[in-house]
Amino acid sequence: MKSTQNTPSQTRMPKWLRVLLPAMLILIWFAGAGIGGPYFGKVSEVSSNDQTAYLPSSAEATQVQQRLSDFRDSEAIPAVVVFTSEQKLTDATLQTLSEAVSALPEKVSGVASDLSPLIPSEDRKAAQAFVPISDTENVKGTVADLGDKLRAVAPQGVTVYVTGPAGFTADLVAAFSGIDGLLLGVALLAVFLILIVVYRSLLLPIAVLSTSLFALTVALLTNWWLAKWGLIMLSGQTQGILFILVIGAATDYSLLYVARYREQLRVHTEKWSATFAAIKGSFEPILASGGTVIAGLMCLLLSDLKSNSALGPVASIGIAFAMLAALTLLPAILYAFGRAAFWPRRVTYEPEVVASERGIATRGVWARLARWIQTKHRPIWIVTALLLVVGAAGMTQLNAVGVAQSDLVLGTSDARDGQIALGEHFAAGSGSPVYVLVKEKHLQEAADLLLADKGIDSVSVASSDAASGTAAVTTGGITAFGPPGTPSPNPSVASGQVLLQATLTDAADSEDAETTVRGLRASLHDALPGSLVGGTTATAIDTNDASIHDRNLIIPIVLAVILVILMLLLRSILAPILLILTTVLSFGTALGVAALVFNGVFQFPGADPAVPLYGFVFLVALGIDYNIFLMTRVREESVLHGTRDGILRGLTITGGVITSAGLVLAATFAALAVIPILFLAQISFIVAFGVLLDTFIVRSLLVPALAYDLGRVIWWPSKLWRVGRDGG
Repeated sequence: MKSTQNTPSQTRMPKWLRVLLPAMLILIWFAGAGIGGPYFGKVSEVSSNDQTAYLPSSAEATQVQQRLSDFRDSEAIPAVVVFTSEQKLTDATLQTLSEAVSALPEKVSGVASDLSPLIPSEDRKAAQAFVPISDTENVKGTVADLGDKLRAVAPQGVTVYVTGPAGFTADLVAAFSGIDGLLLGVALLAVFLILIVVYRSLLLPIAVLSTSLFALTVALLTNWWLAKWGLIMLSGQTQGILFILVIGAATDYSLLYVARYREQLRVHTEKWSATFAAIKGSFEPILASGGTVIAGLMCLLLSDLKSNSALGPVASIGIAFAMLAALTLLPAILYAFGRAAFWPRRVTYEPEVVASERGIATRGVWARLARWIQTKHRPIWIVTALLLVVGAAGMTQLNAVGVAQSDLVLGTSDARDGQIALGEHFAAGSGSPVYVLVKEKHLQEAADLLLADKGIDSVSVASSDAASGTAAVTTGGITAFGPPGTPSPNPSVASGQVLLQATLTDAADSEDAETTVRGLRASLHDALPGSLVGGTTATAIDTNDASIHDRNLIIPIVLAVILVILMLLLRSILAPILLILTTVLSFGTALGVAALVFNGVFQFPGADPAVPLYGFVFLVALGIDYNIFLMTRVREESVLHGTRDGILRGLTITGGVITSAGLVLAATFAALAVIPILFLAQISFIVAFGVLLDTFIVRSLLVPALAYDLGRVIWWPSKLWRVGRDGG
């Protein structure tokens, strides 16, 4: 093979420009990272974890939420303070606790003044008070502060809990607070250690990690401003997934480029020629891979649930910057160092050796695997396919119908403990009422219907006349809160409607509460057309229903879109269909194994309906990447050596880099488990396990063995099928 020191690409590019262009690229990325770096601590300024904000505007709970301000002066989030004791609370103790609660607005910043009086339980072993949190931007800090203040003055033997919507919101905020630091640190450390082992070099891992981190920084900067302008929505969940996707994808694309660059240094003396050839060789698979992921993610825009549809553009922007960094920043960095980038391992200029490597490699684990596939291809793909089918059978055990709000955060939870204590002494739904909007003339009829339901403990109506803003409703009429003789209040009326608040007998996030609200909706819609039911339980119901709708709609569309992309990329119909089928089978197995682990090992209470959807989008879109890396190289080799030899060559050449990429992606998704959120922990396991399954079983055994068995028919109906040769 001739030296390519004077390739056309070199003669067209002046030497000064070969120095200036990489330097300019590095400076541009450094500037972007410098500007975007401080935004890591500012995402909370433009994000929201409020479930109602992510429901479609047509959802019943959303319509009610939008109308609440017509009946309430405050947008405060209610906290329920629960005091419990093993002994009956004395009058003196109740007086002390009542005074402590009354003093909260003065002692705790962020507590509104319109709090309720202390209410003792019938057994006098507990008391509760409703404390509105007006500082909705700092719910976590306010909840912690008021809890500390109350515990400091509570008599000995009295336990204090802060629960209700504000308590659970504080739990979520605390759980997501580790994204900027802990999650990012764990993910980067895991990737760095893997790269050290893969490259046995210090400089290359730093260059690759810098590429990933710079891509993430610029992606975060872009998304932050888009969220600031109201063009996209951010949440803690979306932010965590963005971090992991960008780090994993950028590292994968970087691994592919580094492998190509190393190949080209062996046949080029000039590092510019090697860089140009490496970019040319890696551009198509990286673009196809990233384009596939983006196409899959953008299908989420069809989602009714805004938490799903918001992830599409947010994550797509991240993937776009991951591709851009891998094709611009990393080549510029490696060009600056040249062969020294691989120190202490030296890449030797050896075109004669490369030219002599006409046969399939005979040494190394991938060469041995290729020979095994060559001789045992049919038993290999049949056995692996059967094993995957068996694993996929466990899918039926995945209970993805939603989980209680109290189970969203893993580990200890003061709000969860408080909810349990509340249910032992009061109506468990206290603090999270069902809101019912009805026409004014139907007020008493609606109240009667609500009170007739065994799942409802009490009902009140929004009223500006009552001290607390609500008045009790009984079957005999409207009675004001307060001592006997208090005048009956006039209910607040807005647009001809009144607002009823019903307290559930069961915890608002329980299955029994969901059954009650679904039943109330059916009864009210039938008896009183135009009535609307909202609140915490209704929001959870609408969220789960929308999520199930999204899952059933989007999964087939993602499959169709990726299938079309693969057909265009591989110029074939049969190969893409087989690749999609193997990836779906891998996803099914990952879901089946995950279900068994979730139920038997971790004993999770269930899963959000979005878990299978997110797992599918990530595993199919990302898992297909490795098949793209493999099959694009197989096609390239098949043109020169025939299909069966091309399969063995492609497997041998790409085996190391794809396996490394799979390990990196699995490690980054596994890092999600450090955030104590049930949804992220489940996605972490499903995707990490699925990627490893895809890397070591599907891409290493099933796909090459099946393709080898089929031979050139795999390229049907392309020219390679018609005039190519099987080889082997």
